[in-house]
Amino acid sequence: MDHIDNKILSILHGNARITISEMSRLIVMSQPAVTERLRKLEEQGVITGYRAVLAPSKLGKYTTAFVLFKSNNCREFEAYAESASEIVDFYRTSGEYNYLLKVVTATSESLETFLETCNTFGHSSTLVVLSTRFEDKSLVSSQDASNTIPRINPPGI
Repeated sequence: MDHIDNKILSILHGNARITISEMSRLIVMSQPAVTERLRKLEEQGVITGYRAVLAPSKLGKYTTAFVLFKSNNCREFEAYAESASEIVDFYRTSGEYNYLLKVVTATSESLETFLETCNTFGHSSTLVVLSTRFEDKSLVSSQDASNTIPRINPPGI
């Protein structure tokens, strides 16, 4: 990967809906050259997908928490976690706790209900999010991708 690939990645991280023509104009490369680089980044597994960023509050989800979870039956808990709509991120961790979960619920009461259900699988420690300074920060440093367009966030985020 070179600085042009980093620019492409930075631009896509900021706005995955940008057109090839706009991206090629920003990078000062031909559209076929940009298209080929994108294809290679996808084939190499550097780009794994494109997605919309959703605003939880617009979907009636106002409570976010991180839950450290210690389970004695990991397979059973993992099966439960896959089916639990409240869990949006799920990590296997080392240390005292087996898992780190990012949980999004409508209210603190629905978070409490979710945690009570989880307690049948083990023990948890919960951190409720008060506010978010940033999330989903780009993996491409600003030095690697200078002169790129700023990230476009949907209204309300």
